Amino acid sequence: MNNLFNFLKEQWIHRRLIFGLTIYSLKSQYANHYLGLFWNILQPAMQVGLYYVVFGLGLRGDRGDVGELPFIVHLITGLFPWLFISGNINAASAAIQGQLSLVTKMKFPSSTLISVAIVNNVINLFITSAIVLFISLANGYSSPLHYLGFFYFLFASVAITTAIGLIMSTLVILIRDMKNILQNVIRMFFFVTPIFWALNESPGLMQTISAFNPFAYLVMNFRTALVLQEAPLYGGMSDHIYFWSITLFLFYVGVNVHYRFRDKLVDYL
Repeated sequence: MNNLFNFLKEQWIHRRLIFGLTIYSLKSQYANHYLGLFWNILQPAMQVGLYYVVFGLGLRGDRGDVGELPFIVHLITGLFPWLFISGNINAASAAIQGQLSLVTKMKFPSSTLISVAIVNNVINLFITSAIVLFISLANGYSSPLHYLGFFYFLFASVAITTAIGLIMSTLVILIRDMKNILQNVIRMFFFVTPIFWALNESPGLMQTISAFNPFAYLVMNFRTALVLQEAPLYGGMSDHIYFWSITLFLFYVGVNVHYRFRDKLVDYL
């Protein structure tokens, strides 16, 4: 538990550094791009267009709406949170390896680089979520009080992706094959998460897989909060207990792996 408290303490002490590095990262990322931060909207919009053509017009055919939602709304409320989740995992996993020379020269904890990567994606999430919120308000899809569930999704997503990032940011340096394994696992989860398909239309096997898929839990919480006329949170008490048990376990593993190897990572390059 000491490592967990040390990690949280480091993030709090270096919160200004994290924010400053996030702003610098955003500026440098789009420094030579004419469209600048507009890419934060354009890139997910292009992916939505592609998946809508393939899955909406192609595979779904005449089935059209998903429940009471147009398929395009169902798609973006699955794809936008997934882009945030997968982006967090990829960025956090590569954060230390990409800046290892900087960490060895400057005195600040490498764990802050994971937070920088995730805060960067949080900014992108707010931009895409604002689009979903506008659509929801314009069409009366959800109750305004249910929108508070978005902040639960944000907290839960940051928690589990930070935990995974702590583990993978070390493993990708220790074991070079882990980067390729991670990419394939993320791709697998993309197809077994209800992003472009609906839980109530899926066969029993897919529903069973989704019940054990923490990313399905997160995506459904985002969708439930912003566009579904249901309770503010998705799932029952057993779903919440299952998700947070996994998250806390991954956090425990992550902080212990991180603190055990972080001073020796340069030796493995």
